[in-house]
Amino acid sequence: MTTPPRSDRRGSRNRPGSRGAAPGAGGPVGGAALWARAPGPAPGQLLGLTVVATTGAWLGLYRGGIAWESALQFNVHPLCMVIGLVFLQGDALLVYRVFRNEAKRTTKVLHGLLHVFAFIIALVGLVAVFDYHRKNGYADLYSLHSWCGILVFVLYFVQWLVGFSFFLFPGASFSLRSRYRPQHIFFGATIFLLSLGTALLGLKEALLFKLGTKYSTFEPEGVLANVLGLLLASFGVAVLYILTRGDWKRPPQAEEQALSMDFKTLTEGDSPSSQ
Repeated sequence: MTTPPRSDRRGSRNRPGSRGAAPGAGGPVGGAALWARAPGPAPGQLLGLTVVATTGAWLGLYRGGIAWESALQFNVHPLCMVIGLVFLQGDALLVYRVFRNEAKRTTKVLHGLLHVFAFIIALVGLVAVFDYHRKNGYADLYSLHSWCGILVFVLYFVQWLVGFSFFLFPGASFSLRSRYRPQHIFFGATIFLLSLGTALLGLKEALLFKLGTKYSTFEPEGVLANVLGLLLASFGVAVLYILTRGDWKRPPQAEEQALSMDFKTLTEGDSPSSQ
């Protein structure tokens, strides 16, 4: 039996799947296998669906349901805002965790589309509340909830436009994307937290307007709405926890590592052979 050259014996220890290779090491194949075994963030998504279902139950049991051409038009607002700026926005943030082994372009397009759907649904919710106020002669934009809501909506729209310009528009350079990515992640998480806070303010405002002093007597509607508030907060914590978990982050693919190496070579003068 022919003994392999020394260089081949050395290389075999670093090849994926070899006996001497470290777990998860050895390039994208070993890394993908390790990531495939990592637990997914499905509980966070189930919690988000529970938030939407509880919101529908609250509006159906104690607020008469939803309708556009009636006094129930106002109820379109909280339902759309929870679906759009809480559930779908949270799901959009988790796309890179749920589909962390898929092609990056596919994941990126899904991330952008979820944000588009969230924006459209939230816009319907805004139109519903302004139209309801106009029909009934109510004042607009006087409460802290309404100020925060407009701020969140504008920031969300700006964040989507800037993100589209940098990450989906073909004219953006790799260096610009790399420099902006940390800011994009930070402002995305910040807007999500502001959305949750605004939803909690609106929930409390709706309870005080209807229940008044009866809120302190543990009315069934108040108890259910309090549970909804806790679910909203829990969903926010779950999303942020999943986003910050290192073992649930999307692993770099081979083509992305090649692009990073080329960018480093161009900007720092390093050669791939020196790494």
